[in-house]
Amino acid sequence: MSLSDKIRVKNLTILGSTGSIGKSTLGVVRKFPDQFKIRALAAHTSIDALAEQVVEFLPELVVVRDKDLAGKLSTALQGASTPHPYIMYGEEGYQKAATLDSVDMVVSSMVGAAGLLPTLAAIRARKQVALANKETLVMAGALVMREARENGVKLMPIDSEHSAIFQCLQGNDRKDLDKILLTASGGPFRTVSREKFESLKPEDALSHPTWDMGAKITIDSSTLMNKGLEVIEAKWLFDVRQQDIQVVVHPQSIVHSMVAYKDGSVIAQLGVPDMAGAIAYAMSYPDRLPLGQPIPDFFALGSLEFFEPDLEKFPCLALAQQACRDEQTYPAVLNAANEIAVQAFLDHQIRFPQIPQLIEKCLNVHTPSARPDLEQILEADAWARDYIKQAARS
Repeated sequence: MSLSDKIRVKNLTILGSTGSIGKSTLGVVRKFPDQFKIRALAAHTSIDALAEQVVEFLPELVVVRDKDLAGKLSTALQGASTPHPYIMYGEEGYQKAATLDSVDMVVSSMVGAAGLLPTLAAIRARKQVALANKETLVMAGALVMREARENGVKLMPIDSEHSAIFQCLQGNDRKDLDKILLTASGGPFRTVSREKFESLKPEDALSHPTWDMGAKITIDSSTLMNKGLEVIEAKWLFDVRQQDIQVVVHPQSIVHSMVAYKDGSVIAQLGVPDMAGAIAYAMSYPDRLPLGQPIPDFFALGSLEFFEPDLEKFPCLALAQQACRDEQTYPAVLNAANEIAVQAFLDHQIRFPQIPQLIEKCLNVHTPSARPDLEQILEADAWARDYIKQAARS
């Protein structure tokens, strides 16, 4: 029997297949077709890109945002010589893709709050989950982790930082953990003076120095909100307190994160700034795939730099840390307010410094729900979105 005969194919759903994480995931599948099979693809509005993916990977189910887009996708596939997949749309479609009988693992890489319900559906269907949608845990960390425990589901992190932490924890006793050192690139404005923030435009923020990401996540990186959301995600993934997570600015993005132990030892995970490694590890754990990735050129690097984050210059990080401590529905409100504020900035409705200002106002007037259920979390999310939309127009 050959090695390929011994390998059991893992059947995948990719939620957010046309985004940066989705495309990178398909890149891993393309390299290892004997180990992974695409059963369902779900996207938002990128019909042309999705149609190309359908032709190449032959899923049985494809999901888009609405009925009109489903019709456009069907039309785009009419000339293809490949089998026509079943096409669904909307929340029902996303949840169907997440719970498909033929699927073993769901790669949750939708951007924003839209990823919560299908990811939760996957957990309840007892699918393995490779998690890139940090908003799932930001909005409903306690609820999601409880569902994961009850259904015997392990959430495998795809974010490079959380993958690094997960790897650094392997083979060590959790009682010996002292703190998590969560690295951040610092974003494109790390060395820009605060006085210049008023004149910054979306195009200034959309060029990240080390990572290739979508527009929303790139803006989040420029405000350090992305790191704040990752703090909340890490709290739930690794069952630690907010005060046990230290953010460390590391511009080269070579050290993806570190874990400190009570004896003073620090274990770090290093690699080139490329998401393929973290994605492949989540998909193949506990094995590692021969990706052919280069290791960092340490001689060319010469040195690695680390800085303390400037919370006055980047208040979004401080707001997220506070929401993490306060829990209740504050993280859901933080996330929703940020999504709408970022979009308003991208649409040139507000200035860059107004992003944290509007989020802080929203948090200050929010009446939280203690130990919220899913309905209360979604209500808080909807309320925050309406609040910021009105505030951005005034």
